[in-house]
Amino acid sequence: MVESLLNIENLRKSFGGVLATDNLSLSVEPGKIHAVIGPNGAGKTTMISQVSGALRPDSGRISFNGEDITRSSPPNRSLRGIARTFQITSIFNEFTALENVALAAQAHDGHSFRFWQPAKKEARLTQPAKEALELVGLENRAQVLACNLSHGENRQLEIAMALVTQPKLLLLDEPMAGMGADESKKMVEILNGLKGEHTILLIEHDMDAVFALADQITVLVYGSAIASGLPEDIRLNPEVRAAYLGDEE
Repeated sequence: MVESLLNIENLRKSFGGVLATDNLSLSVEPGKIHAVIGPNGAGKTTMISQVSGALRPDSGRISFNGEDITRSSPPNRSLRGIARTFQITSIFNEFTALENVALAAQAHDGHSFRFWQPAKKEARLTQPAKEALELVGLENRAQVLACNLSHGENRQLEIAMALVTQPKLLLLDEPMAGMGADESKKMVEILNGLKGEHTILLIEHDMDAVFALADQITVLVYGSAIASGLPEDIRLNPEVRAAYLGDEE
């Protein structure tokens, strides 16, 4: 039996009277894409924020690579190998694609942004940045300012910024948000290319993308997991269909 890279056990998080995460447990196996789906307000982003360390759970346990990280800080989790992207891109528009990725590498090393001007010329930063851009199909856009990239390219860039930190686990929060059909198709190809080499916990509303990518799917409703299993089992689960997927094929 394969040992899980990430284990979430009985996680609970409330905001006032709202229980956003309700006794949630799930496991993510190494090299797999584990998708978490559910209607708006199901607690998906709250869950991923607890994994990244942005939110501290009220109770429960999070273990990563065999170690308890429940109380670890976000920087500590980053150093352990957890990287996150967000629903809204967090890039510097006045920098090129290459500079953005090199800056992410520099920040992960713990260096001050004050030294960015000389640091952006260092091969130890720019070479990994070039390799990360190649992984997401942006190698030919390296010298383009981020403000001149398309929306889809900005999403690709954000993933490159996560990849340059050499994470063991990628937390992707709606990477296809706001994309058109062609951009979404491109992102699916990119993420499929990362499968096996990278472990991914994916939140996504695009069901075509989820079923094209996921090895495992967990369905959240009101902070609880109502089902977790293989994509074909989730698609046919009557409780899931009633709660989220509806009657669509």
